[in-house]
Amino acid sequence: MNKPEGNVFAPETLVDPFDYYRAVHDAGIAIEHLPEMNTYVVYSYDLCSEATTKPEIFSNDFSSLMGREEDEEIQAILAEGWPDEQTLLTADHPVHTRNRKLVNLAFSAPRVNAIEADMRAKSIELIEAMAEKGEAEFVEEFAIPLPVAMIAQQIGLDNDPKQVKYWSDAAVDRFSQMVDRERKLECARSFVEYQKYMKSKIDDRRANGGDDLLTDLVEARVEGETPLTDPEIMSIMQQFMVAGNETTTSTIAGCLLQLIRNPDQMEKAKAAAGGRDPKLIMNMIEEALRYETPTAGMWRIVKQDTELGGVSMPAGTVVQLRYAAANRDPKKFENPDTFDIERSNARAHLAFGKGPHMCVGNMLSRKEMLVAFDELLERLDNFAIADEDGIRILPNILLRGVTRLPITFTRKA
Repeated sequence: MNKPEGNVFAPETLVDPFDYYRAVHDAGIAIEHLPEMNTYVVYSYDLCSEATTKPEIFSNDFSSLMGREEDEEIQAILAEGWPDEQTLLTADHPVHTRNRKLVNLAFSAPRVNAIEADMRAKSIELIEAMAEKGEAEFVEEFAIPLPVAMIAQQIGLDNDPKQVKYWSDAAVDRFSQMVDRERKLECARSFVEYQKYMKSKIDDRRANGGDDLLTDLVEARVEGETPLTDPEIMSIMQQFMVAGNETTTSTIAGCLLQLIRNPDQMEKAKAAAGGRDPKLIMNMIEEALRYETPTAGMWRIVKQDTELGGVSMPAGTVVQLRYAAANRDPKKFENPDTFDIERSNARAHLAFGKGPHMCVGNMLSRKEMLVAFDELLERLDNFAIADEDGIRILPNILLRGVTRLPITFTRKA
């Protein structure tokens, strides 16, 4: 097996990783060892899936890799807030199990279905704001404001999508391992500012109630479990804030980009939009999640000496499950580099993870994307890239997505 040239975590590979993934799969490399990082990167679909179902061995408690700073000035800033509790993303059983039970009450299907009308109204509002211009920076004018407005409304952050985006970007940068010290200081200040704001909202919901996810969490009770504490709610809300807009934004932008680049798929999607074939639009969303995989990878820590795919991994080893590579594994997906909205097993992707840590907000994200494209492709036509050089994707070890997409279009008659 010949190792492909380059490094999976090099900035240029993070921006455009697909040649690297193809080379890895062609060489039959299921797991790559990076000795300088004491890290194993898992590229195989089957092995990523296997690891997600063994949380007792492949631990989610990787908080030491994500923003645990030794810097005294950063520590002093964070000390002005509340403890950064490990709740869902970076917690194992029993902490994760307890929190997941309580959070599931808030992220129910009835809750998601109840806000579909709001999603549709917001989508139409944003489309109409763009429609007459015939051009837009799609990420800024649609792919960001739709999911940000929805999650802001649901987690009690008033009607201030810009503030949500600011806090969300800071949270992502804090964990990206790709920013300088000045940005880390800014991110720490942002986190404390967010905590103080959220504490006031938690106190208000506890005293006065409400009709949103934040109220559901404050009031969540499961027999035998203690209610969530304020720092736990802050932690969960921050994860909702990031997952509720960052990954959805990336998939919406990436999906439109692939439709433009694949005109035959665009024609199929347009024929299905407007409620004519919601199953095909939903399958297109699944294919976009597979093809774009906004959460490109996720860390695990090996808790005990083990073996995965015949590779020995001692306790303490760092593992990254590279979901984006697994979603291009030809052993699982035929012609994996082809964007095919009719792909029969598109929903088998790992974009939301798998097992006990599968993304709790996946139903909300899927519904938003379904509504977005149902309206976009029904109301606008003749999409094209306005400036290929203007497309932007920023390097990030965990997340990947289009951050700028200049397009042109016409309003449908």
